[in-house]
Amino acid sequence: MTEYLVLVDGNDCRTGTGEKVACHLPQGRLHRAFTALIFDTSGRLVLARRSPSKMLWPNVWDGTFASHPRNEESYLASATRRMAEEMGTTCSLDYLFKFEYHVPYEDVGSENEMCGVVMGVAGPDVQFRVSADEISELNYILPDELLLQVRGDPHSYCPWMLAALYLLPESEGYALQKYAGVLSSWMEPALRAQLADSIRAHMPDGNWRLVS
Repeated sequence: MTEYLVLVDGNDCRTGTGEKVACHLPQGRLHRAFTALIFDTSGRLVLARRSPSKMLWPNVWDGTFASHPRNEESYLASATRRMAEEMGTTCSLDYLFKFEYHVPYEDVGSENEMCGVVMGVAGPDVQFRVSADEISELNYILPDELLLQVRGDPHSYCPWMLAALYLLPESEGYALQKYAGVLSSWMEPALRAQLADSIRAHMPDGNWRLVS
């Protein structure tokens, strides 16, 4: 079945729909997407390695899951739906912020997205049962471990994940307060400086921005 994405302008106002593959060709078309960061109760981020069948960034480590809102779906509603479909479970999610970015992947295509970021904390009762079409492997990582890994190889992580982590201090105030115990270590200056360097390795032209 052909999938259509929500096209938007730079203010995230809907301008129409576009076929999914066409939206991800080298020039791309700006469309809505989301990325979700799920942490465990000890503050580790749940990482997902993208399936080898993916058109863009196959086998590369990403945040926990990511997808695209449907026509009248909010970022948060879309993430809630996709967590059940892609991760085989659910937990409470909160909207943090959104950003726009455009980054090519080799000569295959690109991501040109208005990306909403959501997060949640999965308790020990949450058991992931991932969709193999989307995810080949899960891992858990602490901020200091991620800092060392992106310093050595920034391209082993998806650019939108790095941008989402870098922008965590821009999250909605209620979310910063609610998740202070988890997020504080993910907003340390040393990690943010390394994330900024790693983002430049993916997007040297600075083709990304926080959207109010």
